[in-house]
Amino acid sequence: MPAELSPMDKAKFAAARRAVDFIEDGMRVGLGTGSTAAWMVRCLGERVREEGLNIIGVPTSTRTADLARQMGIKVVSLEEAKWLDLTIDGADEFDPELNLIKGGGAALLQEKIVATASDRMIVISDASKEVAHLGAFPLPVEVTPFGWPVTRTLIEEVLSSMDVLGRETTVRMEGDQPLVTDEGNHIIDCHLNKIGNPRQLALALNQIAGVVESGLFIDICDMVIIGDADGRVEVRDINAGTVAHEKIDFAENDNIFGDLK
Repeated sequence: MPAELSPMDKAKFAAARRAVDFIEDGMRVGLGTGSTAAWMVRCLGERVREEGLNIIGVPTSTRTADLARQMGIKVVSLEEAKWLDLTIDGADEFDPELNLIKGGGAALLQEKIVATASDRMIVISDASKEVAHLGAFPLPVEVTPFGWPVTRTLIEEVLSSMDVLGRETTVRMEGDQPLVTDEGNHIIDCHLNKIGNPRQLALALNQIAGVVESGLFIDICDMVIIGDADGRVEVRDINAGTVAHEKIDFAENDNIFGDLK
């Protein structure tokens, strides 16, 4: 393990390395987006190269698709794959029920579609993403470009009746223009501080005309793998009701690190 990696990157790597052990030959796998998911794609690429693992990857963003191809992973669209065995992705926050906030990387729509088209979803994370209540991380809401200022006003009206501690909204920018997602939409970030009832909020937001999807992932995640900088991982399976503690060995000559040079 190169010394220049930060403790957080080591933790993300540990979680990613453990997660790819759940991928079996012949699987169709959803590939998440973000810094933690990028470690997973590199680890999966190593298994494909070293073990001849035969899998099909369905990426959740153009960034992930490009990285997966670089790693030698066969990439197809969800339309081609039709249904997936497993999706592995990161999260911006997760609570004790494994409800999530996602969308910090602006790929929440594709991430949610891919995750819900899978038999199982595994989230990989470091310990900093675990919270007692969702909401400290701004909740992304993807909206159509047409009429987005009106949609933002409607979102703020809905928030006024929700169990949240903050109600400020901001438009995510890229330079001096609103950011455009892979699907051609914009993102409204809701600074809520704490969400008392995530399920209620998710349902209310999705009733607003102009809202495409929110970054609340409710009852989608089946397992979370939390990595630590020293290689320890905690594996929580919400369906089995189990918690396992394991250790990942960091090899100095891991092939995936050659890709970072």
